[in-house]
Amino acid sequence: MKFQETEEKLKERIKELTCLYEISKTISQSHSIEKKVLKKIILSIKNAWKFNNDAIVELHIAGYYLTTSKVPRKTVFQICTINTAYSNSEYIKVHYPQEKYSQDEFLEDEQKLLNTAAVEIGNYIEKFQILERKQSLRRTIERMDRLSTLGEMTAGIAHELNNPLGNILGYAELIKLSNTDPEIDSDISTIIKSTIYTREVVKKLMFFASEMPHQAKLEEIKPIATFALSFLKQNFQKKDIKSELIIKDDYLTAKVDSVQITQVFFNLLINAIYASPPKSIIKTIIDNDSDYLYIIVQDEGHGIADEIKDKIFEPFFTTKKINTGSGLGLSVVHGIVKSHNGEITVTDNLPQGAVFTIKIPIS
Repeated sequence: MKFQETEEKLKERIKELTCLYEISKTISQSHSIEKKVLKKIILSIKNAWKFNNDAIVELHIAGYYLTTSKVPRKTVFQICTINTAYSNSEYIKVHYPQEKYSQDEFLEDEQKLLNTAAVEIGNYIEKFQILERKQSLRRTIERMDRLSTLGEMTAGIAHELNNPLGNILGYAELIKLSNTDPEIDSDISTIIKSTIYTREVVKKLMFFASEMPHQAKLEEIKPIATFALSFLKQNFQKKDIKSELIIKDDYLTAKVDSVQITQVFFNLLINAIYASPPKSIIKTIIDNDSDYLYIIVQDEGHGIADEIKDKIFEPFFTTKKINTGSGLGLSVVHGIVKSHNGEITVTDNLPQGAVFTIKIPIS
């Protein structure tokens, strides 16, 4: 009898060691956080439990929810939380069906094994989360450097163009006043219109380069957002798109230039409308904490490919068809946000679409 107990304990110990070896091997061969890696890990854990045919392993980590099989409504289980630098509310559980087993049938060594496995999984997840965040930060810094250099060049070009454009417009208007020939008048009108359009482009370039002066004062944010949405109401209706405004604090105030922030709303919303399919929803979210105002625009459109996310704030970069966009909308937004000492980022909206997030100091 004693021999059988010893043999049984040895078998369980071998299963536990095999489980830990398989987990270590699986993690060492992985190059990122992958669903298939997590699936292999929970299968290894399942096989290590005494009644492994009935054991069900449940894992919730890094946005993944995995089980080795369907979890019955009533179970007895062992659980261990998984802590990483970015989360402490995730867990791994091993269940038995309550109709066949009681809590007493779990082994003390099995809980120790689960605790060790949780640490291994946590280290695996944290390692790649840190690497991903480092890469993301590096890309952001590189993009900011490029945009800063581009902004300096753009500011110089815009200033150089401003004076000759002013001269062209002034002389064209003088000629128009003294001219009596209808044919020449038509040509002069074309010159004036083209010059005014070019000056608007230059103005947008100066916005991008943060060269446009702004008059920041304490403003309520809700009226600005409401005005922009009501102004674009027909645009939403034309594409059969629903608009949703979510505000954490109706009376939130921040030190901003209301005209420029209105322009930010216009540009982001117009882009979102263009990208969104009929029957979808565009959410405008106004949030804040003690230090920052957050303006978030979420759409359910085609999204933005990873390979162009670093380029979308550059002047004249556009994914729109010819003659439907100048490629200056987002560069203007970037310039305004920069002039308010803020930052703008773009991420994916799940399951589809894009999320633009603006962070501006409240004061």
